[in-house]
Amino acid sequence: MSKKEFVIPFVGLKQGVHEFNFEIGNKFFESIEYSIIEKGQVNVKLALDKKETMLVGDFSLHGTVESSCARCTDPVDTEIEGEFQLVYKFDSKPSEDESLVIIYPEEFEIDVKASILEFISVSLPSRTIHKEGECNEEITGILSEYQVFNL
Repeated sequence: MSKKEFVIPFVGLKQGVHEFNFEIGNKFFESIEYSIIEKGQVNVKLALDKKETMLVGDFSLHGTVESSCARCTDPVDTEIEGEFQLVYKFDSKPSEDESLVIIYPEEFEIDVKASILEFISVSLPSRTIHKEGECNEEITGILSEYQVFNL
């Protein structure tokens, strides 16, 4: 996977909306150390609106990712989707606003890889588990021996 695959040079873009598509696959997740997501296929669409003082990025994503089941730790596929907005402001002073990314005067491109990973991660449910009866029977059997009450 190219390091420049998620880098958008905004200097040459005219004002207005520009669309970008990213096909996120297994190589993306493998390239990230300590990722809670092991595999997946996610389509990310980015509508980047270039204005005079800022860029407004509207991210839309949908797909399926594989992570570990919270009950039996076997892989489980989870469908995800979401819409997120991120504002890139041209400025020389840092900001504490999480939804605002400062683009300093010497910068000419933005890298959206970390933002895409974050948006995919927050699209996951808080607890990913298999559907009833699909967990690893060996592990659930061991768990039931030590379970004091049903959750």
